[in-house]
Formats: sequence, structure tokens, C-alpha cells
Amino acid sequence: MHPTNPFDKSAATLNWSKSDPEQRLGFSGGRYTSVNISFTLVAGILLTTTFYLVVIFGLRQLESAKFFCDMFTERGIIPYFTLFFFFWALAILHTKSRKLSLQRAALRLKPVPVDPDFILNRETARDVLLKLRGEVDDTRHFILSNRVDRALSNMQNLGLVSDVSNILATQAEFDEDQLASSYSLVNGFLWAIPVFGFIGTVLGLSQAIGAFGITLKSAADLSALKTSLQDVTGGLSTAFETTLVALVCALIIQLLLSFIQGQEAQFLDDCNDYCHSNIVSKLKLAES
Repeated sequence: MHPTNPFDKSAATLNWSKSDPEQRLGFSGGRYTSVNISFTLVAGILLTTTFYLVVIFGLRQLESAKFFCDMFTERGIIPYFTLFFFFWALAILHTKSRKLSLQRAALRLKPVPVDPDFILNRETARDVLLKLRGEVDDTRHFILSNRVDRALSNMQNLGLVSDVSNILATQAEFDEDQLASSYSLVNGFLWAIPVFGFIGTVLGLSQAIGAFGITLKSAADLSALKTSLQDVTGGLSTAFETTLVALVCALIIQLLLSFIQGQEAQFLDDCNDYCHSNIVSKLKLAES
């Protein structure tokens, strides 16, 4: 049952201001599934710090984990940047997933009567619109409710019944563009993380080649030769392990990105089906 007072937003069935994960933590919530950059930046810093605290003060105490810990702490500065971008991207994708779940909640709203004989026209659209605005604190924050609100408002004010389906289709295109643009930062990270790996490779090989030159000069001194060979192998470790870390991080981000994009695409399809079943099909009855 929707609130009796449509202006009492605190009692709305779907309250974005209280349910959005960024709003709940005191940050300004991004539009739809877009994220607040400052919020995800802070989350990325906290995740990166936590990871290194666990590695340095936890796993490093285990002899069996020495190789794993060395990949992140003994291979120069590159792994730190790689892990920071990795965890920042994870924070963005996780936040988008939470916000998408909130958006999907709008599909459960039923502002349009389920009666098959119900006709949606200029008069009944006003009642449907009031009910929708009573169930949602602000329709602009939800993809589906914003789409329905725009269509019904146009129908109520102008009476353009035949054009409502076109309005819904146009708004659907805007929504798709909005969601696609929300991945721009993550796509940037997917480009930057492998680049960091390649930079680590160049630095490691440069270090190994420099150390190899010293090795050739100290071939007569066995102890010096042993030390310089350790520098060579250390450079090669930096070259290959920084690349390994970067590629694994990029692979994880790409898989998660593809999964969440698929979920958003499915959600947009569900919104299109909802609008067709609850709005467009009723309008056809009204026009006949």
C-alpha cells in the first residue's frame, strides 16, 4: 500500500536517499549506477592499505608465503600503483553492483493496476503518476521510475498518447548512454594496469642488464660474481613478476566488468519489458 500523503517522502516504499550505498555513508550518490569518485577513491586507499598490512604483518611471517609477499613488496614501486588501481576499480565495480540492486527494486513497484481491462489515458495517467511518486521518494534517481514519470507527465500535460512510446524509447537510449559512460574510469584502469606491468618489465630488464655488465667485469672475483648474479636475477624477477601481477589484476577486473555490464544490460531489457507491459500495451487499449 502506498503512502496516503504523496508528499511524505520519508514513508516512500523506495527511498533512494536512505538506501543508496554512497548516501548512507555521507557521500553524494552518483546518478543511477554511476559512482561517487571520492567515495571509491577512499575505498580504494583503504583496501590497498589493508592488503599491504596483511601482507607485511601477517603473511610475511609465513615462510611458505615469502614468494607471494616479495612480489608485492620487493619489486620496486610499480606493484603499489598496480594494486592501488586494482582495488580502486574493485571499489567502483562493487559500488555499481550495490546501486544496480537498488535500481532493480523499482521493478517490483506496481503503480499501474494489474487489471487487464485497465485503460491508460490522460485521466487515469494522473492517478498512476501520483501513486508512483508516492511510492518513490524521487523518481529522478531511478531509471525505471524516471522513464515512466517522464512518459506519463508528457501524456498528462500534453495528451500526446500516440507519442508516449517514442518518449519511452528515447529515454531508454539516454539511459543506455548514461550507464555506458559510467564505466569510463574503470576502462581507464584496464588500460593503465597492464601499462604499469610493462613499465615494471622495462625497469626490471634494465636493472638485470646493468647488473650483468657488472658481472662480466667481476668474473675473476667469485664472491663479487655471486653478488652481481643476485642483482641480475633480482632484476629479472622484477621484470616478470610485475607483469604477472598486472596481468592477473587486469584479468580479474575485466571478468568482473563484463559480468556487471551483463547484469546492467539485462536490467535495461527488464525495464523495456516493464514499460511495454505496463504502459505501451495499456496505451494501445486507450487509443482503440
